[in-house]
Order: sequence, then structure tokens, then C-alpha cells
Amino acid sequence: MGSIFQITCDGAFFNRCLDCFLGKVANTSKLQDNLVALETELGKLIAAKNDVMMRVVNAERQQLRTLDQVQVWLSRVEAVKTEADELIRHGSQEIDKLCVGGYYSKHCASSYKFGKQVAKKLRDVQTLIGEGVFAAVATEVVPERAPEPVADERPTEPTIVGLQSQLEQVWRCLVEESVGIIGLYGMGGVGKTTLLTHINNKFLESPTSFDCVIWAVVSKDLQLEKIQEDIGKKIGLVDDSWKSKSVEEKALDIFRSLREKRIVLLLDDIWERVDLTKVGIPLSGPKNTTSKVVFTTRFVDVCGSMEADKKFQVACLSEEHAWELFRKKVGEETLESDHDIVELAQTVAKECGGLPLALITIGRAMACKRTAEEWRHAVEVLRRSASEFAGLGKEVYPLLKFSYDSLQNETIKSCFLYCCLYPEDYGILKWDLIDCWIGEGFLEESDRFGAENQGYYIVGTLVHACLLEEVEDDKVKMHDVVRDMALWIACEIEKEKRNFLVCAGAGVGAVPDVEGWENVRRLSLMQNQIEILSEVPTCPHLLTLFLDFNYKLEMITDGFFQCMPSLKVLKMSNCGHVKVLKLPFGMSKLGSLQLLDISHTGIRELPEELKLLVNLKCLNLRWTHMLNKIPRQLISNSSWLRVLRMFAIGFENSKEPSEDSVLIGGGEVLVQELLGLKYLEVLELTLRSYHALHSFLSSNKLKSCIRSLFLNKLGDTKSIDATALADLKHLNELCIRSAVELEELKVDYTEIAPKWSEHFVFRSLHRVTMERCHKLKDLTFLVFAPSLKSLSLYGCNAVEEIISVGKFAEVPEMMGHFSPFQNLQKLDLSHLPALKSIYWKPLPFAHLKEMVVHWCDRLKKLPLDSNSAKERKIVIRGRADWWNRLQWEDEATQIAFHSCFHSNEI
Repeated sequence: MGSIFQITCDGAFFNRCLDCFLGKVANTSKLQDNLVALETELGKLIAAKNDVMMRVVNAERQQLRTLDQVQVWLSRVEAVKTEADELIRHGSQEIDKLCVGGYYSKHCASSYKFGKQVAKKLRDVQTLIGEGVFAAVATEVVPERAPEPVADERPTEPTIVGLQSQLEQVWRCLVEESVGIIGLYGMGGVGKTTLLTHINNKFLESPTSFDCVIWAVVSKDLQLEKIQEDIGKKIGLVDDSWKSKSVEEKALDIFRSLREKRIVLLLDDIWERVDLTKVGIPLSGPKNTTSKVVFTTRFVDVCGSMEADKKFQVACLSEEHAWELFRKKVGEETLESDHDIVELAQTVAKECGGLPLALITIGRAMACKRTAEEWRHAVEVLRRSASEFAGLGKEVYPLLKFSYDSLQNETIKSCFLYCCLYPEDYGILKWDLIDCWIGEGFLEESDRFGAENQGYYIVGTLVHACLLEEVEDDKVKMHDVVRDMALWIACEIEKEKRNFLVCAGAGVGAVPDVEGWENVRRLSLMQNQIEILSEVPTCPHLLTLFLDFNYKLEMITDGFFQCMPSLKVLKMSNCGHVKVLKLPFGMSKLGSLQLLDISHTGIRELPEELKLLVNLKCLNLRWTHMLNKIPRQLISNSSWLRVLRMFAIGFENSKEPSEDSVLIGGGEVLVQELLGLKYLEVLELTLRSYHALHSFLSSNKLKSCIRSLFLNKLGDTKSIDATALADLKHLNELCIRSAVELEELKVDYTEIAPKWSEHFVFRSLHRVTMERCHKLKDLTFLVFAPSLKSLSLYGCNAVEEIISVGKFAEVPEMMGHFSPFQNLQKLDLSHLPALKSIYWKPLPFAHLKEMVVHWCDRLKKLPLDSNSAKERKIVIRGRADWWNRLQWEDEATQIAFHSCFHSNEI
């Protein structure tokens, strides 16, 4: 038997099989031709690629960018070339496998596969050659500007000494907070531009969402066109036609270009308000988050006029950072060249007061000084006449002088230069400085209050211009380098006009050559070791003489003042502490004298000759604690007196004043003489009896003048009507001392409490001191003193509560409305054995800087909680055993104030 095997297929299937077979045969049979064609076409593709690459390079040189399609084509060409080269390299091996005239292969499968790859790659190469025509045209016809960096890098030192934390603060405002305008202010040479430059460059290091950072220098001569030009260059608007447009037209172009973008505008060195809308900057409002503006200025007032959402003061460097910068500029090789140089270099660095510009200038000047003698000479020059030091007079002072030149008028300039009469680092009392300005005639005195207000305005102007520094609420000082600059102006630049001679803080024991005083107008010998003024100088033009803080001064020859006919201001405070100072008879020759300051001296009596100072308008006797004799009629004869400061006089002199002294008794005679002073406007007074106090309080004239009141002893007085003191609208300072029988400062709380919110009773009271008032129970009246800044209690044995809750028993509804000590800055409590409470509940203490507690062992709890002095570091001083016994509101409060304590064992 046999079997029959039969296959049946339709025509379509047969045709598909035939096509497949013929395709395989074709890929195999044409392999050699395809390889030759592939190598030929690949050569053409490489030539096309080279042409395109040349055009790309040329475009990049012109800062143009080719389309992304061109870059993709070039990448595909590279990939195909690599693959084609591999096929061509293996082609000869595959051709050797062919037989039967090239239609059949000894290895059918591999030859078919290789032939198929060659055919495909040939088609790919031919496709890329066709696309290469477009690529070549694209590089030439459709170029785009290469994307510019967000910011243009500006040259600066790679690191910023002492400004890193401030850089981070400003940066956070820029990238995190909804702050539109940021002001950086500070004195010239302090590093504002350096900080702004690092902010600019940080945009190149840190990715942000901003599209553009624009830098423009404004400078003293404000020109909106210049700012617009800097902006136009950055955003591609500047051409000949644009330059010819008006400010308004340019502003519109800038606005249209930037309104959809997130930009940062950096404005360096602003001296006055820049109207950003007139420039064309799109700002949606004070909290705008689309555009940001950061500017530098020397004037804090500019931060206000620019409506800055945040302002940062760029201050001088700390001593540590100043030394780091100075050391860097001098160089280690120089510092190590002599074992004495490091210590001398630290001294030189301190003379720069942390001002970076001075540190850099002097550091560079000393970089090659490698002997101790050269460094000692540098110290001497800097202390004697800093303007002679290399670089300061040419680089540092002229830069700082721009701030001086920008002051509004000659009056303010004169007031500024006057400050250089004080020694380095000297804290100048504002009111004392203003007294001198008025005495010199800088300020109009027809209205004393108006003149004082003008004086405080000028002080504020100088502080805001960073030419003075505010060290306390009532004190300012000059930065050392600014002071040197002021001396440079007064003694060299305007030598003939100003005529200053300043030897303040020099430590000299002898008076400088008096023959050189003939043309001097202002002379300062403050803070020296002068013991005797024995010569008779001729000073026809002298207006101001400062002799303060010559502690050893014991004798002034009678003729010393006889040739000073123009002298208006004579200051001798803090003189003669070692030996008693006596005023010379020759002072009677000072017929032009307007201000005489002999405060803080051990002087025991005023000479009769002072009656001849007929033009005297200001007499300062503050803290002449031994003064026992003021001749009768001396004060009343000084008919032009406007200011009389007699706070804390004679309180340490146990000897009873003589009959011919106005200080006899408790002060009643003194009050009677004061009533005769027609022009008196400012009074500081010491009284020693309740009767004298009552006599004083009966005069509306004297009550309107009083600024400071010192009540000493007061005999057997048990109570003072504090309500009567409330009528003293300008009372700034109150001290009650050794009132051993005083039990209370009485206030009718039922009468005052309902009115306290309408008008605070002791509105102007800033400082209160109570000493040795052994029977005093409390100072509850201080709840009505909202401006109180300093409170000092010493030796008040009976005080149990400073603010007594019991006093409000009759007005309990008011208790929740009081929050005393809102402006208190210093609280000093000492030797108060009965004290249990400062206040019955925690207080915010928004301005408290220091609390001192000594020998108050029954004070177990402070009026503090975790919100007290929030975000402010206060200092609490006392004994460690007292601190360790304190009870706290809660654990959070104890933790919050743990680091505030400073042990001060006494």
C-alpha cells in the first residue's frame, strides 16, 4: 500500500512567499553594489555635515544659536556614520561568502541579514543627505540669539569677609519672601557695592525663576536716561533709533519688554528717590513678587522715599572679621617677617574701626612693611594725623566726603564738623551737643524749643546719612574714620574757613604751643592729663574751647581767659577730680560767653566774677555734688539765662551753705532767684525741702521749664503728692534721694485712672531713681508713665512691690487695662530686702535691654513669660544663688531666659 501527501495553497499565499524569496535574493545579490553605494553616499553625507558644522561655528562666534532641528540632524549623522563605517568594515568578509554569481551564500541567513542592514543604512544615508540641504539653510537663514545668562557676572573678590550672613538674608528675601523693594544702607566704604555684586553673581550660581537680572549705577547725579540705557542694553533695546527717544517713550518700551517677565533690578549708589515708574519698571505694588529691586544708599531716608519693604544696614566689620580682612590684605609673609608685627598690625587694624575700605587701603599700603619700626611709625601717624597716611587722603576720605558734600546746607555741615572736637569713640549726649550748637550760633535761639527741635532734626539727618552713629537713645558718636575725615576737612580742606585745633584724647600732660592758637576758632583739649593752665594765650577769634575730662586739672591762671574776647562755648566738665578745681578770676573777661559747662566737677563754690558774664545763656552745673556756694544775685543777675542745669548739685557736701549762698536752707532762696529769670526756658533743679518743692510747684513759669528734678533728703516729709508732679509736662528725669521718712508718692487713683487713656499723666518722664528712701512702700504711680526708659531703686528697705495691686482696689475695672514699662530699657534693683514683686503678671518688655538685680533675696519671680522681650536678647545680671532660686511661669519661660543670665557677684 502507498500513501499520497498533498499540499494545497491558494495564489495569494504563493505570491507572498515568492516576494520574500526574491527580496532575500536581491539583498544578497546586490550586497556588493550596495556596499560601494553606501561608502560613496556616506562620503557625501560627511561633506554635507562639515558644511553645516562650519555654519554652526560661525553662528556661535556671532553669539547666534542654530535651531534645535539642526543639532538633532548633526547627532543623527554621527550615529549613522558610526553604524555605516562598521558595515563597510565587515563588508569584504560577507562578500567572500557569496557563490553562484552572487545569488547564493554559503551562510544564507547571515548574508541575508547583513545585506538587509546595508540596504537600510544606504537609505538612511540618502535620507540624511536630503535633509542636510535644509540643515545648511537653517544655520544661515533662521539663526536665533543665544540665550544670555540671567545676570552678567561682575568682577569681585571670591569671598566676602563678614558679609556672608547678610548676603544670605537678602537672598532669602529675593527668592523666598514676597518682598518687592530692598534697601541696603550704610556709610561710604562699608561694603554695600561689594554685597550687591555678590548678590548679582549669586544668580549665576543658584537657579531661580527670574528671567533677567539688571545692574545699573545711579550715583549722585541722578539721570533716568542713564538707568534706562543700562536696562536697554541688557534686554536688547539699545540702537540708534531707541537712543533718540524721549524718557517717556523709553519707559514705555522697557515696560512692554519686562511686564511679562520676572526681573531683578540692582541699583547701586542711590542718593535720592528714583521714580521706578518713570524708568519703566513694572511694579504691581508694595508687595510685588514679579519684579524685585535691590538698591544701595548711604542714607536711610532714601530707603523710606524708595518705599523699601525691607532695609538692611551694612555695618562695619566686627573686630574678628576686620582682622581677617586686614590680615588677608597685608599677607602672611609680611606678618611673619618680625615677631612684633602681628601685635602692631592688630593695633593698626583697630584704628580702621572695622571700615572695609580703610582696612583694605591701609592693609595694601603695609603689605611690604617688614620691620617693626615701620609698623610703629604707622600706628603713630594714624593716631596723630591719619590724613598723612598713604592712601587715606587720596582714596578713603574723598569717598566719604561725598556724604559731607551732599548735606543740605552750611548749617548742617558746620554741625557735623563740630563733632570732631570730641575724642575717638566718645558717646556725645545729644542735648549737650545741641546746647553747644546753639551757643556757637549755628541754631536760631529766639525759640528754645524750636532750636532744640532743629538740633534733633540735624542729629537725625547726620545719623541717617551714616555720618553719626546712634549708640543709645540719647547719645551719638562718630566712627573713627569718619572723624578723621571730618578733621581732614576742617583742618586741611577748609583750613582758613574752619580753623580747628583738636588734641582730644591725645593723653598729653602739657598744653600744646599756645603761640599757634592765634587764628584758631575751635580748640579741643579733651581727655588729656593737663594739670595746670599757666600761660596766657592770645585767641581773638576763639569761639569754642573744650577742656573736659582733664581729671588732674587743678589750677587755671587768672590771665588764661583774658585774651579770648570772642569765646562763646567753654566746656570744663569732669575736670579736677583728683584735686579740687577752682575757677580763675579772669573768667570775668569772657564777655561773649554764651555757654559755661562745669558739670561733673568737684567744684565747691562759684566765684563772684561770674556775675560779669552778662551774655551767659546756658549754665550747666549738673552733678557738681560738692557745690556749696553760689553767691546771691549771681543767678538773678544772669538775666539772659535760658538754660540752667542744676540737677544733683551739692548732695554730698555735708557742710551747711553759708548765709551768702543761694543754696542756704532747702532751696527756697534759690527758687526766689529763679523767678526773676525772664527768659528761662529749660530748668534742672535740686531741692532739699518739701517747703522749697511746694514753693517751686506754685510757679507756673518754673513748672513749664522743669526738665529734671532732684529731691534730696526732704527732712521729715512722709508723703509727696505725685499728682502735683503730673503737671510738670516736660519733666524728663526724677530722682529722690535720702528721703528717709518718705512713705509714699501719693496718687488719687479714682481720679486719675478713668482719664489715663485720654492723656497719660507723666507723659515725658524717662528716668526715675529712688535711693535710700527707707520707708517707701511702692512706686505704683509709674503705671501712668508710658515713656519710662530707666528705673533704678537702691536701698529702699520697705519696698515690697514696685507696682502694687492693692492700690487699684477702688478701681478694679482698670486693672486689666494697664501694661506698665512698655518702653523700659533698663531696670536696676539693688539692696531691696523686702521686694517680692515687680508686677503681678508677666509683661511684654518690648524694649528692655538690661535687668540688674542685687541683694533682693525675697524676689522669687520675675514678671516674664515666653512672650516677654520676644525675639530680643536681654541681659539679666545678678548673683547666681538668687538666679537658681527663681520660680518661673513655666518651663518654656525658663528655657527662653536661661542664656540671658550673667553672674555678677558683688
